Amino acid sequence: MLQIKNLTLNAWGRSFLDDASVSLPPGAKVGLVGRNGIGKSTLFKVILGELVAGGDEVSLPKTARIGSVDQEHPATPVSVLETILEADVERHQLLSRLETAEPEEMGEIWSRLIEIDADAAPARASEILVGLGFSQEDLHRPMSHFSGGWRMRVALAAALFAEPEMLLLDEPTNYLDLEGALWLEARLKKYPATALIISHDREMLNEVCTHILHLSNRKLELYTGNYDTFEKTRAEKLRLMEATKSKQEAERAHLQKFIDRFKAKASKATQAQSRVKKLEKMERIELPPEERVAPFILPSPPRPLPPPLIRLERANVGYEPGKPILKNLNLRMDLDDRIGLLGVNGAGKSTFAKLIAKALNIETGEFHRDGKMRVGWFHQHQIEAMDPTDTPLEIIRRAMPEASESSRRSRLAQFGLPFEKQETKVAALSGGERARLLLNLVAMDAPHVLILDEPTNHLDIDSRRALLDALNEYTGAVILITHDRSLMELVADRLWLAADGTVKPFEGDMDDYAKFVLDRAKQAGMKPTQVKHEPEVVSAGAPAPKAEKKKGGPSPSTLRHAVKKAEERVAALTAEIARIDDDLANAAVSNPKALEGLTRARAKAQADLDAAEAAWLEAEEALAEVA
Repeated sequence: MLQIKNLTLNAWGRSFLDDASVSLPPGAKVGLVGRNGIGKSTLFKVILGELVAGGDEVSLPKTARIGSVDQEHPATPVSVLETILEADVERHQLLSRLETAEPEEMGEIWSRLIEIDADAAPARASEILVGLGFSQEDLHRPMSHFSGGWRMRVALAAALFAEPEMLLLDEPTNYLDLEGALWLEARLKKYPATALIISHDREMLNEVCTHILHLSNRKLELYTGNYDTFEKTRAEKLRLMEATKSKQEAERAHLQKFIDRFKAKASKATQAQSRVKKLEKMERIELPPEERVAPFILPSPPRPLPPPLIRLERANVGYEPGKPILKNLNLRMDLDDRIGLLGVNGAGKSTFAKLIAKALNIETGEFHRDGKMRVGWFHQHQIEAMDPTDTPLEIIRRAMPEASESSRRSRLAQFGLPFEKQETKVAALSGGERARLLLNLVAMDAPHVLILDEPTNHLDIDSRRALLDALNEYTGAVILITHDRSLMELVADRLWLAADGTVKPFEGDMDDYAKFVLDRAKQAGMKPTQVKHEPEVVSAGAPAPKAEKKKGGPSPSTLRHAVKKAEERVAALTAEIARIDDDLANAAVSNPKALEGLTRARAKAQADLDAAEAAWLEAEEALAEVA
């Protein structure tokens, strides 16, 4: 489909590609990967013809259409749906011709409209828009009513709707929430043509891609399979290269030793000269440069606080009196909880994060939290709000006013900002460098709770893995909001869902949630008479549902998951009671306040354990009925 042959690309004083070649097969879903700043987006510009590399190094079939999402759609008075329909240029032109066509032309135009299934276009466009988060009411609103982020979604929807033979997507999930990313992942799997996708989303690269195109050391190399397969194949290739290089170096040393020993002896001169020629002809094996990534520094709190960290009871919160965004919040968060916060954009995730960070106060209800609790809160608006004329060194000076200059520079180096970057203006830093700086800064005071709102938007895959490693070592609690499904699955051990004006535990794992999202999007795109009743989402900790044999009842896999979660809850509470009992045994009798607090904590844990055991038994009974 796409042919790149001996492409050399130099631009802006840099060398991006050097004699690079690759051929993409038709219909392939190819993930373009490489470190931040390596030239992936620049390669897209060459393919689109926006940047000329030289001769005919890049070629596509003459009739092939290329589609991309370069920028947000303008804020026009045209409706969202009509904007998408206009992306099908042929259909739009045919319908326009109908208005002025002569009678003898009408038949030909209608035949072509029928051939391209023009009548089905509005339904297909609606399905795409709803999948990307638009409501049915939104479809008929003018583009000017939407923010830039939503107009970027319209641009993505237009590219998908047009179905070009070559679809180029540059970090398409960066302006989507998790729900939109899950839908896009499912859509790209079924995309009928070739797609080249720049992405650092490991789950998308694994689920969607049939090939991985690796840009490294100014070369392009195509691997068959998804990202996991690419990593294994490349690691094995590097291992073999290292082994071959070691053998070659040993042979070179042996030849050089012979030359050095006998080059002065007349009787061995011919043999020595022969080895000199062999040594000169031997092409050195060069290993690719090692790509190191700096770790994230997320210090754990020095002393744990008494549980729970947070308890909300019948709490309402909003921005205007009497108009709560989130209502009737009844939630508890403990010392080592890792909460994955789910929900579509606008469902209240950011409002909930502000509440926990004490940037918002509740209107009614109760919010219990320890006065000593420290919260580290990272969100995307911090990156956007950074002063472009500021420098990392000036920022760290404000964060560490009492520290020495060498200590500040050392801390920035630990953050992954070397000396030469420390006095660079923020405007000249990459998005990944800015995200690194802010992520490390919000965690610098060893908070008891980390709130991470889309922390990976500007991070490459290696940096995301470094963040995951740091989170695994961090012993405080975490609230994670992310469209990166892989990070969510590997970090969160509990899922909460923001929906219908509240936040509740979600019963199930990310596979269950992906199915829930796709089913909901499918139903939202239907007419009201086509929508089937959606099974109720069961809250974690509630009694397990009774098995229903009729259609629509919980599946055995859902019930098995409920049993597993209940077992884990019982085990955790049993361990907590054992710990409290140890503390009671070691507590000093002379400290009645400590004894009283431990006694209350044990009573609460025992009550929770009794409830968890009851839920476990009900879950087992429900599973037995359908087993």
